[in-house]
Amino acid sequence: MPIVIEQPVEARLVAAAPRMPSIPATLHYDRRDPFAVRMTFPAPATLEGVEVCWTFSRELLTEGLTESVGHGDVRVRPYGYDRTVLEFHAPEGTAVVHVRTGEVRRFLDATGELVPVGLEHLQLDLDHDLAQLMRDV
Repeated sequence: MPIVIEQPVEARLVAAAPRMPSIPATLHYDRRDPFAVRMTFPAPATLEGVEVCWTFSRELLTEGLTESVGHGDVRVRPYGYDRTVLEFHAPEGTAVVHVRTGEVRRFLDATGELVPVGLEHLQLDLDHDLAQLMRDV
């Protein structure tokens, strides 16, 4: 059984500039960090010209399919029947992207098969993590 799920998605950047084409992005889930998902954007799609990766909770992404959620750097909400909006807030500004809801659902279904919702804690090795933290003390 794999420990990592990566799924490419097509993201459409919403901007004041002329309509940009869709940009590739990747949703990433690692059962060793079972509460989190990451969304990575390639260097050509970013203002800095470097790959950018945002990490946020799987729960936030799940809830954002049906209601507006998030109060911090990442916010998620449904948009119409087949789109999900992700907002990424940083000191440099805000990026708003639309992703097909079906792609997000497929990703979340795959993560749920790997680590069922509510059983994430079983993936954690707290003794090992604590030993790693204490190693440098």
